[in-house]
Amino acid sequence: MLKLIIGNRAYSSWSMRGWLACKQSGEEFEEYVVPLYDADWEKRREGDEFAPSLGKVPILWDGDIVVWDSLAIVEFLADRYGPMLYWPEDEGARAVARSMAAEMHSGFANLRRELPMNVRKSFAPKDLGEPVREEIDRILQLWAQARARWGGTGDFLFGDWCATDMMYAPVVTRLITYGVNVPNFAGVYMKNVLSQPDVAEWIDKAQDEPWVIEQYETGKA
Repeated sequence: MLKLIIGNRAYSSWSMRGWLACKQSGEEFEEYVVPLYDADWEKRREGDEFAPSLGKVPILWDGDIVVWDSLAIVEFLADRYGPMLYWPEDEGARAVARSMAAEMHSGFANLRRELPMNVRKSFAPKDLGEPVREEIDRILQLWAQARARWGGTGDFLFGDWCATDMMYAPVVTRLITYGVNVPNFAGVYMKNVLSQPDVAEWIDKAQDEPWVIEQYETGKA
């Protein structure tokens, strides 16, 4: 059976992406939540299970096979269970979907830093720096283009739920947590993401976690 090691659901956006990818496979998998930054965090990171990823989460084990990094986990599972579970069928849409996922994977550093993920909190809107505002505008532009060209009558960026939506799901939660104003089309898309059963399950499970990371609880990171 697959085994997925993740960090706290409340805070770990990359873990959320890897977990959503595993859920999409339809196969059962074991999951192990490792509290981030607690007293035993550094000791855990030195264990054999963490070694290939240099102590980062998520990590997927399939017997002796290890896959780390959320996007790599998506592609591993797509190879195993079929690319149509993760990517649009249309070749052009699939190319854009992969590009958008990769841009999320490698970019938007200011957004990550200034609006850290916390799915248990809602903060009053705050003034955003220009670099963050530009990144949010870029994300909204990508969403608009995907929805207009490939969304059709579906609820998500390329109609059906796919890996690109999984990659942007933690962005959706961030925009809601920090009360970021978005255009109507984005608000509808965000509502659909939150209603997606796997996303809803992740957020629901996060509410019961006992761990708290104080630096992510003030809305001033």
